[in-house]
Amino acid sequence: MRSSAKQSDAAADSEPPSPRKAYQRLLRQRLLLGLAMLAALALLLLIALGSGSYQLGPSAVAAALVAGPSPADQEQRVAAQVIWSLRLPRVTAALLAGASLGLAGAVLQGLLRNPLASPFTLGISQGAALGATCAIVLFDAGALHAVGTEAMTLQAPMSVVGLALTGGLGAAALILLIGTLRGLTPEAVVLAGIALGAFASAATMIVQYFASDTQAAATLFWTFGDLGRAGWSEVAWLAAALVAIGGWPLRAAWRYNALAWGDDLARGLGVSVARQRLLGTAAAAALAAITTAFLGVIGFIGLIAPHLIRLLIGGDQRFLLPFSALAGALVLLAADTLTRLLIAPVMLPVGAVTALLGAPLLLVLLLRQRR
Repeated sequence: MRSSAKQSDAAADSEPPSPRKAYQRLLRQRLLLGLAMLAALALLLLIALGSGSYQLGPSAVAAALVAGPSPADQEQRVAAQVIWSLRLPRVTAALLAGASLGLAGAVLQGLLRNPLASPFTLGISQGAALGATCAIVLFDAGALHAVGTEAMTLQAPMSVVGLALTGGLGAAALILLIGTLRGLTPEAVVLAGIALGAFASAATMIVQYFASDTQAAATLFWTFGDLGRAGWSEVAWLAAALVAIGGWPLRAAWRYNALAWGDDLARGLGVSVARQRLLGTAAAAALAAITTAFLGVIGFIGLIAPHLIRLLIGGDQRFLLPFSALAGALVLLAADTLTRLLIAPVMLPVGAVTALLGAPLLLVLLLRQRR
């Protein structure tokens, strides 16, 4: 009797868990991952706010945040001015831009079923760079002036932002138009993006050929990608774009899961394939174009962040999209913190650092994946 009871207990232990329990366990694991990423983001936020030519410890950063931008204490006034006027807008812009680019990359990779799809590979960043180059060279918005000893800013930034946004959205509109004429297949959209990106890069070089030395320097400075140019007005635009545009892909995550199994199956489940692909690609392109217009070209965030999350939790779009936005914010904030620490007090452009770190990381991820 005892042996039979032991055998029955062993058989019960060896039985696989029910689908409901397995799904609940999966949800708990993903919730823990999200909480861990939020904790890492909070820790990195304190480090980023304290890093720079004027170093501040975590306690000093917390005291400056609590005291507000104009504390009564004279000793805290300098730290509060550094935090609230310089670093907090920069750090907030890094979080919003990283989240926008990470979300845009995850949407594009899911809708186009292409792991190499990103705002940069689809020509959106090149279109924005062409618009900014035209503003600087053709409309004389390229005069530079120094801010302290660490940065250079454009004298007419809003005209550059306007034409850069026009160029990025125009490139996205052309890609969607060409894709629509071809039935909006993933192959058509990717090939159209590659062709238009090459065309925009060539047009940018032609415009730069006729630029003066100052205009060429201003164009090069803009294409670096720099979070130091972000103030509270730019932060407000980035936040509004992320809230207004980023909500659409998150609400359509179930439909994106159906699209991952193929267009025919998605149609059988009642999903309008062409409409979902059109609206999702337009939303991702708008997020990337707005971010690039305000901050310059920041590559590899939209490519790396979805791959990192997909390696951890799989391809369920309900979790992949928000977690990719969170991973993009983490990666960009970490890269920006490194730009202020590597050769301090000189700050490197964040676009160069993301490319420098993103390329080896992408190669490592590709080598780790099984066919």
